[in-house]
Amino acid sequence: MSRTGGLALLLAALSAAPLLAADKAPDPKTETVHVVNAGETLGGIAQRAEVPRVLIIEANGLKEPYALKAGQKLVIPRRRSHTVKDGETGFEIAMDYGVPWADIAAANGLKNDAKVKPGQKLAIPTATTAKAAPQAVPSPSISTEPSKDLPDTAAPAFKWPVKGKIRRAFITPKDKAAGHEGIDVLADEGTAVRASAGGKVIFAGQGPDEYGLTVILWHAGRWTTTYSYLSKITVKEGDTVKPNERIGLVGETGLAEEPQLHFEIRRNKLAQDPKRYLPKP
Repeated sequence: MSRTGGLALLLAALSAAPLLAADKAPDPKTETVHVVNAGETLGGIAQRAEVPRVLIIEANGLKEPYALKAGQKLVIPRRRSHTVKDGETGFEIAMDYGVPWADIAAANGLKNDAKVKPGQKLAIPTATTAKAAPQAVPSPSISTEPSKDLPDTAAPAFKWPVKGKIRRAFITPKDKAAGHEGIDVLADEGTAVRASAGGKVIFAGQGPDEYGLTVILWHAGRWTTTYSYLSKITVKEGDTVKPNERIGLVGETGLAEEPQLHFEIRRNKLAQDPKRYLPKP
């Protein structure tokens, strides 16, 4: 599978809130994590951060009466903006930012099936730690221009998402037509496809035509994994999954002509040979 078709399923993991600098007080208007001081209230923090109180409540899963404790860490959800480029799709934008398209659409008052237009400006909601993948288990990601906010973590301990014979191996994409950015593993129709490592579901649905039904996981840092040709998806965008948790079923959607799984590992949007990271079968 090459990077043709206008979309190499890459997603640049985006987000875990950066740590506060210990040597100087953070600016309330720009900080993404706030450590509650004695006597502070939710309303006061929201006012100084210039972020609606309700967004802080939702980002941190706070419950009434919203009492805060000194030392408590609050995610302060910030928003970025993106100007749609010519030929770009909502799917690609979601992949690049590592944010479910449903979240981006909601932030902009769009329907999930809305098409974006060149020049259109979109607010990109910041992924919060409440929804982020467990930091202990990272995974490959994708991005020719990795986010400066993300740590370049070591690869997680990836496991085989399904057992079977490799029908087609990874081929370094020397040109867009000849490369194969993952491996295709043969397995019976309906075989459970497992998360290769723990992470957050940042895409779950119909991918580009060649990929078919697809799930993409972000494993924190700059790593992602992609699972395609599925017959059924058993997770949804925003879910946090554990290692080896079922995320879908083997199928023959997309380019598949027989039941198999197309599996990719990416780091900074660059496809890696999965066999380098997977244990010997």
